[in-house]
Amino acid sequence: MSRYGQYCPITRSLEILGDRWTLLVVRDLLVGASRFNELARGLPGMSRALLSKRLGQLERAGLVVHADGEYHPTPAAEELLPLLFGLAEWGARWAFGEPRPDELDPTTLMWWIRGGIDPRPLGERRTVLHVHVPDARRRRFWFVIQPHDVSLCFTDPGFEVDAVLESPLGLLYQVWDGALDLAAVRADGRLSLYGHREVVVRIPEVLRLSPVAPYVRRGMARAAAAG
Repeated sequence: MSRYGQYCPITRSLEILGDRWTLLVVRDLLVGASRFNELARGLPGMSRALLSKRLGQLERAGLVVHADGEYHPTPAAEELLPLLFGLAEWGARWAFGEPRPDELDPTTLMWWIRGGIDPRPLGERRTVLHVHVPDARRRRFWFVIQPHDVSLCFTDPGFEVDAVLESPLGLLYQVWDGALDLAAVRADGRLSLYGHREVVVRIPEVLRLSPVAPYVRRGMARAAAAG
């Protein structure tokens, strides 16, 4: 933990939260990741040793409780939610733009999408969504969506595919983050979604976007309004 030697609430906050990766660990805890492997999958550029260290620091600072193999944010951490999402809105207005190649990891994105899938619009059936990302290092993924479970598969699970989504990786990231609208990019042909009609029409309800998407949209709208 870095110390700044200034008696100020901002510096005290930065002593807890200012180290690299710390706020991203808090972000993922606040949006529902609770197990070490879940956190590690969402932060592939962070070593497991550093993740363990950061979680220990957050626990000692009173922001995380670790019990029964799970990590949960305390009320102190939950109060960071509007601040973190405020950063998302600020970033969308002042620091966002086209994604850089080093920011695009297809496996990370698929884990994020898996965490946001809502099976309820599909009823009690098993549904298989095949995602094809032609410009990524790993190009094919399958989501097996059941009423109480969603599995991400890296090889064909052997079930009939109900719907196929095809998109460039950068564009799919922008849809996930709320920078682009799914219906709009499908209408202009940049993203394809096809398959059984009764499944395809429900996919927009099933694929819930990133929790920061509303803030990204608001930040981008404010930037557009300001000219």
